[in-house]
Amino acid sequence: MRQISTITWIKYFIIPFSFIIVLTSCKSNEEKKSNEKEKYIIPDSLLKKINIETVQNCQLVNAITLTGSVDFDQDHQINIFPLVSGNVQDVKVQLGDYVNAGQSLATIKSSEMAGYSNSLVMAQTNVTATKKQLDAAKDLFSSGLSSQLDVTNAQASYDQALSQLEMAKRILKINGNNVQGDYVVKAPISGFIVQKNINNNMAIRTDNGNNIFTISDLKTVWVQANVYESNINKIHLGDSVYITTLSYPDRIFKGKIDKLINVLDPANKVMKVRIVLPNYDYALKPLMFTSVDVIDKHNQESICVSKKALIFDHSQYYVLKYTGKGNADITPVTVTSVFGDKVYLSQGVTVGDKIIASEAILIYEALNN
Repeated sequence: MRQISTITWIKYFIIPFSFIIVLTSCKSNEEKKSNEKEKYIIPDSLLKKINIETVQNCQLVNAITLTGSVDFDQDHQINIFPLVSGNVQDVKVQLGDYVNAGQSLATIKSSEMAGYSNSLVMAQTNVTATKKQLDAAKDLFSSGLSSQLDVTNAQASYDQALSQLEMAKRILKINGNNVQGDYVVKAPISGFIVQKNINNNMAIRTDNGNNIFTISDLKTVWVQANVYESNINKIHLGDSVYITTLSYPDRIFKGKIDKLINVLDPANKVMKVRIVLPNYDYALKPLMFTSVDVIDKHNQESICVSKKALIFDHSQYYVLKYTGKGNADITPVTVTSVFGDKVYLSQGVTVGDKIIASEAILIYEALNN
C-alpha cells in the first residue's frame, strides 16, 4: 500500500512538475531569441549609392533674408514700335515664341509705304532726267552754243536729284526696304516674345504710343529684392547672395548685389536692390517669387554638415554616424543655425566623423525597425 502511494506520488506530482520545468525552459529560450534584435547592416547595393561625408569646420555665416521677384534684364530687352500706320496682314509669331534676329514677325499693309516706294521711283526718274540735261548742257557748251552757267545749273540739278534719290532709299530702308507697299516687322535681336499687342486685321497708328512686340533674350535676368528700412544699413553693394525659388526649392542661385536703388518705393516703403543672374537654361522666369539671403560672413568657425544629412524625429535632430562595414549609429545633435545647404551644429559630432548625407531617412527607419 505504501509502494502504491509512492508510485502514485511520482506519477501525479514529479513527472508533471518536470514537464512544466522543461516547457518553461524552452519558452524562456524562445523569448530570449525573439527579443534579440539583429543590428541593421546597410546592404552593399545601397552602400554604393549613398553619400558619406566628413564632418568639418565651416566659416560661420549669418544671412539677412529678403523677399523679391525675377524681372526682365532691361539691358537685353527691346520694345518694337510700328514705324508706319496701316492694317496688320500677317502675324507670324505668338507669345513665348523664340525668334532670331532679322526674323519676320508681322506684315503691315501701309499707304505710307506705298508713298515711300513712289518717292523712290520719282527720285530715280529725276536722276535720269537731270543726267540727260547735264550731258546735253556739256555738249552745247563744247559746241559754243551755251555758257558755263548753263552747265553749272545742270550739274546742280543733277546733284540735287542724286541727293533726293539717296534720301528716298534711306527712308525706304528704315521702313523695311519693301517696294511693294508692305511694312515687314523684323526682330532686332534674338530672344523670346514676352509681350505681344498685335493681331491679324488690326489697324495700328504710329501716334498710338503702344509697342507691338517686346523681345527679351532671358539669358540673363534681374532679381529685384526688397530691403526694409531696418536692414538698409546692413546691405552693401557687392554683397554675395543666395537665391531660392518656389519652383526649385533645392537649387541655390548665387550672385552679388550690383545695384542699390537709393530711393524708397513710395508704395511699400522699401529700398530695391538688383542682382543680375545668368539664366542659360531659362529656369528663372520673370515674375517668379524669390527668397534672397544676403550673406554676412564672420571670422568664427563652427562644425557643419550637409542639410541632407539632418533628420528630425520626435522633437529631436539626428544624424547617422557611419562606423564602417555597413554599420551606422543614430546620433542626436544640437542645431545652432541653418544656411543654404549647410547645418551648423554645437553638439553630437566632432570634426572627422563620417556621416551619411543621402538616403538618411530610409536608413534611419531601417535602424529603428
